[in-house]
Amino acid sequence: MGINDSSVKIKQEYISSKGKLSMKKVMPNIVVFVFFVILAILALFPFYYLLIGSFKPATELFRKGLDMKIDLNIMSFKNYAILFSEEGSLYRQWYKNSLLITLVGTVVTLLLSSMVGYGLAKYQFKGKNLVFMLVLLIIFVPFEILLLPLYRLILSFRLINTYWGVILPGIVSPIAVFFFRQYAEGLPKELMDAARIDGATEFGIYWRIMVPLMKPAFGAMAIFVALGNWNNFVWPLIVMRTEDMFTLPVGLMTLLTPYGSNYQILLAGSALAIVPIIILFLINQNAFISGLTGGSIKE
Repeated sequence: MGINDSSVKIKQEYISSKGKLSMKKVMPNIVVFVFFVILAILALFPFYYLLIGSFKPATELFRKGLDMKIDLNIMSFKNYAILFSEEGSLYRQWYKNSLLITLVGTVVTLLLSSMVGYGLAKYQFKGKNLVFMLVLLIIFVPFEILLLPLYRLILSFRLINTYWGVILPGIVSPIAVFFFRQYAEGLPKELMDAARIDGATEFGIYWRIMVPLMKPAFGAMAIFVALGNWNNFVWPLIVMRTEDMFTLPVGLMTLLTPYGSNYQILLAGSALAIVPIIILFLINQNAFISGLTGGSIKE
C-alpha cells in the first residue's frame, strides 16, 4: 500500500509540475494575443464611427456630431441612395477614376518592379551593387522633394489632367523592387539553368518559371501598391485640374468647404471607398502572409 501511495503522489506531482510549465509557456502567448486584440479594437473604432455616421442624416450630424449610439429611428440608407442618384454622379466618376488608376498603376508597377528585382537577384552585371544601392537610397528620399521635378517632367510630356500623368511617376516602386529582389534571392537558380538547356529565352524564364514561383510576393506587393495608389492624395491633387478627373481622395476633400460641407456624401462615400481594399486583402490574404515570410527564407 505504501508503494502505491508514493507512486500516486509522484504522478500527481509530475502532472502538477507539467501543468505549471505549460501555463508558463502559454501565458506569454495569451498576453500577446490580448494586447493585439485591444490594438485591433482601437484601430477599428474610427471605422465604426464612420459606418454609423454614414447612415445618419446631415442634420443629426450637425446637431450631435459623430457618436457611437445606434438609433434605428433616424438611421437609413438615404445617404447611400444619393451616391447612386443624379446628385452622386460626380462621386461615381471619382470612384471610376480611382479604380482605373489603381488597377493600371498596380499591374504596371508589379510587372516592372518584379522584373527589376528579379534581374538584380539572378543576374551578374557590372554596376549591379551600385544600382541596388541607388534603389535603397531612393526609398529614403521624401516624395515632397521630388514633387517639383516630377511636375515639370509631366508638364513637358503634356500629361497634366490625364490618368497617365498620375500613374507614370510611380510605375517602378523602389520598395517593390527591394521586396522582389529579396524574394527572388531565395529561388533556386538551377531552374533557370534547366530552362536554358531546354531552349527557353530569358524573358520566357522570367514569365513562365519565376513569375509563378513569385506569386506570394506578387500577392503581398499587390496589397501595398494598390493601397498606395488608392489612397494617393498629393500627386493627383497637383496633376488633375478638372472635377471630373479627380480621384476619390481628392474629390472627397472638395466636399469640405468653408461655406458648407456635404457630410451626407462625404461619410457614405468614405465608407464605400474602403470596400475595394477590403476585397483585395480578402482575395490575397494567404499570399500576403506567405509572401512576407517567404522572402526571409533562402534556399
